[in-house]
Amino acid sequence: MGSIVVDQYWRGRSSFSLCVFMVLALFYGGIMLAFGPLTPEMRIEGAIGVILGLYVCSHPASNVLDLLFSDGGVSRQRPDDQGGILWYVLNFLVLLAGWFAVLVGVTCFTT
Repeated sequence: MGSIVVDQYWRGRSSFSLCVFMVLALFYGGIMLAFGPLTPEMRIEGAIGVILGLYVCSHPASNVLDLLFSDGGVSRQRPDDQGGILWYVLNFLVLLAGWFAVLVGVTCFTT
């Protein structure tokens, strides 16, 4: 039997997972902007937003670092799921959604 190598970072490299993270961050920000605080403690809401946003931002950042520093850098061959300009656009959109969640979370600390 051959061994199967499991990539421990598969969640951040999947287009589907990146879309799910983006929707989650946008959902949090949208709920907070539309309905205001859901709990009486704004610091909890802010902490959730900052942690969620930083987690969402970590996946595109990891993908960029992998692109630059592993297996020959930018010139290396990428899997089909990660090829082309759409992969970079998706990573950028996920990064923006994560920043949005962080921004909404930080504003909870100032009100």
